[in-house]
Amino acid sequence: MMEDIKIQPNCSQEENFGSSSGFGVIVSDGTKSIEDAEKKVIAGEATFKDDEDIPEDLLDIPKIVRETVPLEDDPTISVVTFRYFLLSIIFVIPGAFLDTMNSYRTTSAAYSILFVQIASHGCGKFLAEVLPRRVFKLPGGYKFSFNPGPWSIKEAALITITANSGANVSSGISALSLAEIYYGDRVNWAVSIFFMWAVAFSGYSFAALPRNLLLFDPNYVWPEALMQANLFQSQSKSDQDSAVASRQMKVFFAVLIGLTIWQFLPEYVFPFLSSLAFLCWVAPNNATANFISSGLGGMGFLNLTLDWSNITSSIMLYPYFIQVIQFVAFVLVAWILIPAVKWGNLDSFKYGLMSNGMFKANGSTYPTSHLLTSNLTLNTTAYEELGPVYIGAQRAWHMFLDYASYVSGIIWLIVFGRKQMKASFQKFMNSYNSQSKKAGSINLQYSDRINQMQAQYEQVPLWWYLVLFAVTFIVLITIFATGSLFIPWWTYLVALGFGFIIVVPLCWLYALTNFELLVGSFNELLYGYMVQNMESRHPAGAAMYGSLAGDIFFRARYMLQDQKIGHYMQLPPKAVFFSQLFGELMGVPINYVTMRWILSTKMEYLDGTKTDPGHQWTGQSIQIYQTNAVQYVILGPKRTFDQYPILPYGFLVGFAAPIILGILYKISKGTRFRKLRFDLWNSTVFFSTASTFYGNISTGYFSQFIGGTVVMFWAYRYKHALWRRYNYILAAALDTGYNLTVLLIFLFFSAGKTVDMPNWWGNNAKSVERCFAMEDN
Repeated sequence: MMEDIKIQPNCSQEENFGSSSGFGVIVSDGTKSIEDAEKKVIAGEATFKDDEDIPEDLLDIPKIVRETVPLEDDPTISVVTFRYFLLSIIFVIPGAFLDTMNSYRTTSAAYSILFVQIASHGCGKFLAEVLPRRVFKLPGGYKFSFNPGPWSIKEAALITITANSGANVSSGISALSLAEIYYGDRVNWAVSIFFMWAVAFSGYSFAALPRNLLLFDPNYVWPEALMQANLFQSQSKSDQDSAVASRQMKVFFAVLIGLTIWQFLPEYVFPFLSSLAFLCWVAPNNATANFISSGLGGMGFLNLTLDWSNITSSIMLYPYFIQVIQFVAFVLVAWILIPAVKWGNLDSFKYGLMSNGMFKANGSTYPTSHLLTSNLTLNTTAYEELGPVYIGAQRAWHMFLDYASYVSGIIWLIVFGRKQMKASFQKFMNSYNSQSKKAGSINLQYSDRINQMQAQYEQVPLWWYLVLFAVTFIVLITIFATGSLFIPWWTYLVALGFGFIIVVPLCWLYALTNFELLVGSFNELLYGYMVQNMESRHPAGAAMYGSLAGDIFFRARYMLQDQKIGHYMQLPPKAVFFSQLFGELMGVPINYVTMRWILSTKMEYLDGTKTDPGHQWTGQSIQIYQTNAVQYVILGPKRTFDQYPILPYGFLVGFAAPIILGILYKISKGTRFRKLRFDLWNSTVFFSTASTFYGNISTGYFSQFIGGTVVMFWAYRYKHALWRRYNYILAAALDTGYNLTVLLIFLFFSAGKTVDMPNWWGNNAKSVERCFAMEDN
């Protein structure tokens, strides 16, 4: 167990045995060891008795950060090396492939960047041993070496940031897939790739707006960045023979190997484990019991899962109050609203309770292909014959709550975050006005130790972001103006305007809670309003516009999170900026090639010709885009809201909820109701979670809440030393193990000839969870 260390400021050197640090250290067991104790402080292994014991330059750093990140730095270490480039290429390519593939599945865990951290560090140490150390002299006095010196954890951090940028799926994939799956329009490969590059880099350029408000302020911890910094710190200390770090790494690899082996069961051999529907075991042929218990198309009541892809490391990253809000939202929708609609004699059930599809008045599937003429206009004759388009109950409240969450995200920042944001902005302006003394160091408004260490590096100048924006602007305007894609050029300008509005509040929410708000539905509605009077409008245009407007926040958030990792690990900001662009340049072509492979091998599942028995290859997100395309582009918002007039009131609810909670919080302060903490009742998180579509997968949510309660409530509160030591390590190991399994299954059973798992008791052909009376809903 770690010793408690007490820091005593302003003690004399004689009292503290000649300490040269300016503060004395007393180990709680009564012994005094200045050198060892101060090492614990710097390494983040010290705990403090109270705030008065903390050194001044650590006082502003939150406890969870002090316990996690390194508090010393060597600025002479090289990070952009040949080893960096080689390992970045090796790790970005499979990540971009896996994440693109996962985007067509119903559930998945993202490609584990934590795996990249572990593997790149090990590979880097190996390369440092075997690569030649010869130094080559280049023209201009430059020198180059394949092996410039000992391997550094900073190189591993920069490789990880590169993978964070490039080893994921581009948002443009959904729009391009939609056009091909539902409308047979295959976009030119060059246009596709340049479009995806420009969309991502446009978002990166917008990171300049919230950067100086959210990056340097130590109160914005960015939980996922903190998790990765914790793993880097453990690796670094392990290399230095730290006993604690050595145990951490042993635990990491033991859990990684164990989860990798285990995941072959629910993912391939024994999918029964992915959804434990207890009522189906008792009454396998009772339709009501099946619907209540099933996690694959039903309510998922008390349904448990042993598949990590249905749980993920979110239970170890999200603050507990966020997990409580999410579970309450899930219970309201899946366990209360869905049965109320199904057995409450509400008319909307006949239109498909748990479906993203569209229906005729008699409940049959609506032939949406009949609504378009050859020149992409609404076929009014066919529409009059077929009648209005109906949607299911869950789809209706998904739209309503989606609108509410979008507005709530902005209003919540105004109500609860305006003072903090105002203070951060004032600090930034004060620092900016004094930059003549040290150009480029815009983080000097904070005096904590981490910012002091970062101040020795040159910051990324604003004009880098402006150039990046200008290049992407020219590329996208050219693509749209030449008619190479599906949207009018001027709608891109609107996307930039709305991106400007939402990027700060949504990045603020993520920096504090790790909760990412999805904003696609509102963007597509707005696009529908913009084009509803145009004679010709391609349905895929809504998804295309959504990827533009949505990625401004999404990629800005990605860039800032990675820069926070660089901030915690004391990486040169300019090197971090370069690594992010380099990763994206590699990743997008892999996204495109993977899309081509998926569409050529899984099209029959994605277009509905066949049904995937595991409910995974559903293209669920693309199907939602298709429904949005019909409602917002083909029919137009007016017809949609005439059919469902309650939907626009979602905006009003999203506007009012934060204000009401803000009033309740203000009233309750100073009363016995203050413990209700209305400031934590985040309406944005609630609305966003409640809008989730549970028609394919409703398992995992109950298991997530149980796991989150154990990890982020019980362990964090009552076993904090153990939690601090192992929480992020376990999160990294579990996500890494899952993704390694998915990669191995692909290599062994899909890369060449497809090998399906034979049907048996644990992989029943009709229902893998053995709910044999499940009916379509």
